[in-house]
Amino acid sequence: MQSSSVASNTLKVLIIDDEIDICYLLSGILRSKNVQSAYVTSLSEATIALQKLAPSIVFIDNYLPDGRGTDFISHIKAVHPLAKIVMITAHDTLEDRNKALKMGADRFIGKPFTTDMINKIIQEIAQ
Repeated sequence: MQSSSVASNTLKVLIIDDEIDICYLLSGILRSKNVQSAYVTSLSEATIALQKLAPSIVFIDNYLPDGRGTDFISHIKAVHPLAKIVMITAHDTLEDRNKALKMGADRFIGKPFTTDMINKIIQEIAQ
């Protein structure tokens, strides 16, 4: 688990994505907003990270090497019921979007995303 710790802020974010470039990009966007973040690249690593961290927001990809993000949402909610979940995926289909939202995701965004999209989501769900 890689972490980027910035100024003391109660908002903590966990990024779960197997594309390291996406992890770096999201971490950089969050760092610019003084938000602490950590990232992992698989669901197995996410299970461990969720035991150690209490994220306010979880960004999760839907297609990971060891499973589907939509199927992992219930685990996140069981461990951290107040965490907000943002599904990020290159497979932006209506079926995946509906399943993610039904499973408990708070937002669903397709890749590629913009810095403005991430900032808006952080602002909206961090309230």
